[in-house]
Amino acid sequence: MKEVTLGAETAYEKLLNAARTLFYSDGIHGTGIDAIVKRAGVAKKSLYNNFRSKDELVLAYLEARHEEWLALYRKREQEANTPRERVIAVFTAYGDHAEFTYEQGFRGCGLLNAAAEFPAGSPGRQIVRRHKEEIEDILADNLTSIIDNDPVRVRCVARHLSFLLEGGITLAGLEGNSDCIAQASHMAEELMEAF
Repeated sequence: MKEVTLGAETAYEKLLNAARTLFYSDGIHGTGIDAIVKRAGVAKKSLYNNFRSKDELVLAYLEARHEEWLALYRKREQEANTPRERVIAVFTAYGDHAEFTYEQGFRGCGLLNAAAEFPAGSPGRQIVRRHKEEIEDILADNLTSIIDNDPVRVRCVARHLSFLLEGGITLAGLEGNSDCIAQASHMAEELMEAF
């Protein structure tokens, strides 16, 4: 769709930012178009000039959440000097995400929260699945440098770390802070000391 500019921030950006806040705080199904338009401060027509439907806005939101996390990871990755530190950077990036200022507090992974609202096989769930697979691939890529000549073990440990990470994120969402993610990160460090 064509992006329509309104001052410094485009209508597209205003709508996406409003959707990001409302979808995370109130859920996708709990957020109507009128609430998004009102929060964005644009006319309803602007929504349909930038997105064909709420579904298209939802997909843009999910992609934006994915890119947001990748940017956090890339920043942490640049600070890492070893493959082990790059593995831990995955956990730290999630901790960074948990420490954002959210209107109603941290509620866990926004992508997983959204996935819970979609039926199996839907485009939204596919985006979330690709995000989680990409994270596991990042872990596996870094573990390849730590675990010599054993690709099966690399994938197994990457899956193990993914489970550890997801558990940490889920509990962090329940507690409303990044403490459980930090604990999961320490467990990952202990696990890698065995290699």
